[in-house]
Amino acid sequence: MPDAASSRRLFAADALLPTGWARDVLLEWDDTGKLSAVTPGIDAKGDAPRAIGPVLPGIPNLHSHAFQRAFAGLTEFRGEAQDSFWSWRTLMYRFAAKISPEQVEAIATWLYVEMLEAGYTSVCEFHYLHHDADGKPYADDAELSLALLRAAKRAGIGLTLLPVLYQTSGFGGRAPSEGQRRFIRSTDSMLRLLERLRPACEEQGARLGLAPHSLRAVPPEGLRDALAGLDAIDPSAPVHIHIAEQTGEVDACLAWSGQRPVAWLLDHAPVDARWCLVHATHMDADEYRRAAASGAVAGLCLTTEANLGDGIFDFNAWRAAGGRWGVGSDSHACVNAAEELMMLEYGQRLSTRQRNVGADAAHREVATALTISAVQGGAQAAGRPIGGLAVGQRADFVVLDSSHVALQGLSAPEMLSSHVFASHRTSALDSVYVAGQARVSGARHALHREAASAFVDVRSQLLAKD
Repeated sequence: MPDAASSRRLFAADALLPTGWARDVLLEWDDTGKLSAVTPGIDAKGDAPRAIGPVLPGIPNLHSHAFQRAFAGLTEFRGEAQDSFWSWRTLMYRFAAKISPEQVEAIATWLYVEMLEAGYTSVCEFHYLHHDADGKPYADDAELSLALLRAAKRAGIGLTLLPVLYQTSGFGGRAPSEGQRRFIRSTDSMLRLLERLRPACEEQGARLGLAPHSLRAVPPEGLRDALAGLDAIDPSAPVHIHIAEQTGEVDACLAWSGQRPVAWLLDHAPVDARWCLVHATHMDADEYRRAAASGAVAGLCLTTEANLGDGIFDFNAWRAAGGRWGVGSDSHACVNAAEELMMLEYGQRLSTRQRNVGADAAHREVATALTISAVQGGAQAAGRPIGGLAVGQRADFVVLDSSHVALQGLSAPEMLSSHVFASHRTSALDSVYVAGQARVSGARHALHREAASAFVDVRSQLLAKD
């Protein structure tokens, strides 16, 4: 039986470090799950366990609405003459009205198992389902948040919990709709919720932040007071916000304020590196420049944005301005870290009619460049030390299976490229570690069968109520 020290070591013939690929790397981590040494050029004959393929940093999923996994694939039919995000949202509200805390926990547990099996090692949960079906607080106001914490702990995924402040149904303080009754909170009740959740998050090693849902859902005074209250609790806490996702939102913001959403936010809120601007799809040239200069991360959710017909982010403009970015699965029409990277690259190819858009000056291989950037931007948005295979970061990593038919006989950069562009994007994953613990082995999570069965039961229950 290996001793405790050897169980906290892994030798990789190839590992993707923050600076690029390295050979013969020994990874070592302490009993808290933090990397204590990352040493290239080590003799492969040592006694450390050997990875069966290249080792990659785990990609953070920077945007998730867990309960929406239960109706992924169920809105793919034409319900209106011209379907859009807004018609999809109507169906989402109907589903959200029915879900119990126990069902949320079952859905989230399966989703987080799926994420781990797909190469995500942490998730930012943008959580806006707060109250019971009548819109009343539960006896424990944190009940649904605690269900998500339990799901993340059971699956073994890292978590940044972002309770959502949702107050209005449109710009100018329009009253909430009936479909939003489970989301609505006063600013004071949100700050009390954060205080209630803080010790629970700390105990689990989760990070707590705040998500003002959007400019249309949080009036200026609510945004101002919530940010001030958050600063009093934790001035470094992450702040995530949906912004400029659809052209309809941009038009409504212009009608309300005379400014585009990102421009308004930059002029009226202290946007900095704590912030994640989720989607930010529709910005003009000045907004790209100013938002990137703020240090905020752009939260790109490529498969959801494609599923909803939102539009295509101008990746070249963002990178030219020095902007950071990460990826998320959002509504979970797709749960696959490599798929988001592929969709990002393919969207840019279709938009620019060029190839290999995601390569950069340091890394000519698209998959390598995108992976490094997605890890670093995702770590910043998560507010957790998960920025790659480096000392002081969490030992969150993925091992590819070099015996997979799509990878055999290739160099490590070619294996990653094939994983992203020429495999099934999860089939070449062998194992996934979070804080140094193997959560996925042989491409399967220990809870796979049990969590999947519970998820299917819950989905059937919810559909039976429709």
